Amino acid sequence: MTAQLPTAELDRRFSDESAPPSTWAQVTATLDAAEVFWLSTVRADGRPHVTPLIAVRVDDRMHFCTGPDEQKARNLSGSDAIVLTTGSSALGSGLDVVIEGRAVRISDPASLTGVADAYRAKYGPDWSFDVVGGRFVNTVGGPATVFRIEPSTVLAFAKGVYAQTRWRF
Repeated sequence: MTAQLPTAELDRRFSDESAPPSTWAQVTATLDAAEVFWLSTVRADGRPHVTPLIAVRVDDRMHFCTGPDEQKARNLSGSDAIVLTTGSSALGSGLDVVIEGRAVRISDPASLTGVADAYRAKYGPDWSFDVVGGRFVNTVGGPATVFRIEPSTVLAFAKGVYAQTRWRF
């Protein structure tokens, strides 16, 4: 996401008077350190669906995977609109990050291998995947489809000294 990163916009309506905008380095550090994310997708009837999952950042894009029969996979077959969130559950400190955008399926072996390596490095050997037929497979579950998030907007919500920063892509 840094290749053509727009300027950070601090929204003063939701920020302390003395608050600086969050930096992109703070956002990426938060994404890299987070273990749990929340993915929001849209059901066929328009209702939202939210589920926790794990995700990794590769080539400055967030990636996640899902079994083809899971609700989020069914939702993504009809609408690629998503929101991925993570952050701190503390009120007075930390940074919450919201990525709005679209999910793009990836299936080429080189990209999948890089994402599989990132999962193993971040989450350990329990999250080891082989790349077979354009998907992930492992000994625990069935196949998993992998998606990259193409962001349209990223929001960072700093807490303590409250600040809302936005990047538009």
